[in-house]
Amino acid sequence: MTSKVGDRALPDVSRRTLFKQVGAATLASAPLAVPNAMAQEHALPANATAIARPRLEARETLTAAEAEILEAIVSRLIPSDDNGPGATEARAAYYIDRALMGPLRYSREAYGANLLATDAYAMSTKGTKFAQLGAADQDAVLIDVEQNVAPGFSPNAATFFKMVRDHTIQGMFCDPYYGGNTNFIGWDLIDYPGIRMAVGEDDQRLKAPEPVRASAYDDQMFAMQSGHYGHRP
Repeated sequence: MTSKVGDRALPDVSRRTLFKQVGAATLASAPLAVPNAMAQEHALPANATAIARPRLEARETLTAAEAEILEAIVSRLIPSDDNGPGATEARAAYYIDRALMGPLRYSREAYGANLLATDAYAMSTKGTKFAQLGAADQDAVLIDVEQNVAPGFSPNAATFFKMVRDHTIQGMFCDPYYGGNTNFIGWDLIDYPGIRMAVGEDDQRLKAPEPVRASAYDDQMFAMQSGHYGHRP
C-alpha cells in the first residue's frame, strides 16, 4: 500500500516496525541510521486518545523563532500516531536545544542558519511559515530539504536534513538523563527493556525481561557532580 504527500506516492510503513529495525542495543547513546521517517503520514485516528503536549518553556540555546521551527520539524520526523506519542512528547527538540550548549555546540551555527532557511523556503513555496503549515505541506517542504531541492541552506539542504533527523532520533531514544525520551516514551515505543547494570540468571532466560524504567545515571556508579553537563535540575 502507499500513502501520498501532495502528488508523491510514498511507501506506507508501520512506525513501530520502522523503529524496531533500528536496533535497541545502541539507542541509549549513539546516532542511528534508519529508513526515512518522512516517507510516511502519521495522523491520529479520529477515535484515538488525545496526547498531552509538553508545556512551553524557555530554551537554553535556541531563540523562540528557531525553537518553533525545530518543534514543528521533529513533530513530522517522528509524529504521534495510534501507536503512541512521538518526538514532540519525548521532548526531542528540548534534547537538541540542551545539547547545543554541550556536545552539539559546534552545530549551533548550522541550526540557526538552516532553521531560518527552512522557514524561508516554506514562505517562498507555501506562502506561510513552516510551523503554521498543515502536516502534508510540512512533509512536502521537508522532502524537498531531504532531496536537496531547497536552496539557501549551508552547506546544503540534505546535510541539514540528515543532521536534524539524526539528532531527533537521539532525542527520541536517548537516556532521559540527556533531556529527551521523556517518561521513556521512545523505549516503550520499541519495547526496549532498559539499561541493566547487571544481568541475573532470570534475565538470561528466553523470555521478555521486566522493563527497567530508570536512567543509567540513577545508578551510584554514575554519580556526577552538580554543574556537569547533563546533570538534571
